[in-house]
Amino acid sequence: MSLARKNIFQDKTRFALSTACVSLAIMLILVLNGLLNGVYLQASSYLDHAPGSVMVTQSGVKNALSGSSLLPPGTLEKVRQAEGVGQVIPVVLQAVILELHQKKVFVFLVGYDEASGGGPWKLVQGHEPEQEEEAVLDRVQAEQHNLKLGDNFEILGNRFKISGFSEGSLTWMTSFVFIRKTAAEKLLQVPGATSFLFVNPGKEVQPRTLQARLQSLPLAGTEVLLKSEVSENDRQLFTKAFTAPLVLMVWIAFLVGSLIVGLVIYTSTLERQREYGVLKAIGAPNRLLYRVVTTQALMAAGTGALTGVGLAWLAARLIETIRPQFTVALEPLAVVQALLLGVGMALLAALVPVRFVTRLAPAEIFRK
Repeated sequence: MSLARKNIFQDKTRFALSTACVSLAIMLILVLNGLLNGVYLQASSYLDHAPGSVMVTQSGVKNALSGSSLLPPGTLEKVRQAEGVGQVIPVVLQAVILELHQKKVFVFLVGYDEASGGGPWKLVQGHEPEQEEEAVLDRVQAEQHNLKLGDNFEILGNRFKISGFSEGSLTWMTSFVFIRKTAAEKLLQVPGATSFLFVNPGKEVQPRTLQARLQSLPLAGTEVLLKSEVSENDRQLFTKAFTAPLVLMVWIAFLVGSLIVGLVIYTSTLERQREYGVLKAIGAPNRLLYRVVTTQALMAAGTGALTGVGLAWLAARLIETIRPQFTVALEPLAVVQALLLGVGMALLAALVPVRFVTRLAPAEIFRK
């Protein structure tokens, strides 16, 4: 409406400030949600890229990254012989502490067979380990510690040579180091050690059917789970500590944005109460005044929300450039939700000004 547009743009500085506040609020909401989504994705990054759809773990172990799993001897052979099994991929997954340039670094050591899979899903330089003394590190972590191809470092007192760099294997909490499975067995001093079995079903066999068949086998000391279930368990484990504070901060940003817009619209309404009184005196219905005030709020919040989406994208790229261990995943649904929050800010901000306008008495206005 032209009246709402004239009101909101009459004081351009005030309009710019209210828009900026909403933009920052929407940006904060999107970045916080993006960080939470990033943590959610990173928590299951290894399993999401690992082969197989069914996992065999040690009894009681339902997470891949939260504890230690060691399968009983003979488990691999029994699973391979089970009906409906297409492929079995054994891996060793163990949390270890590295010392890189006199700094202690927490990583997950992955021992795998190159022929079977379970290793780095994106190799950007070099090659996978061909010898037991070779390892693949995450590219970003190597850059942080000034490590290059061919450099040596120690794992549990044993020297390894960097044969390649992977990408996407660094998270906010840790990274993955890939070595041959036989090398991992020697490090753990357990010949034939296996933490998990990733199992691919055979032709025309569904993952849940294969899971039920493996559960019926006499596999003492083991547990059979869908890989998707283990991934979800890891995500829930590593995101629950962040969810509550991030959600609280999102609501704080929403309320701050609403209050700022509400204050601007309320001040503008007070300054123009004589004009609103004249409109009521000549017969303007309350719904017209509702539209004027609400439109002003929608214009301020809408402009701010759209600007906030752009700022959030820039902030996400900046964070990932400065701190590549953090992933800020801005999903389309989150953007739509943020825009709806902008509308919600406008409607909430219009409540008080609307009540003020509808209670105006034209006679009182003219006597002032």
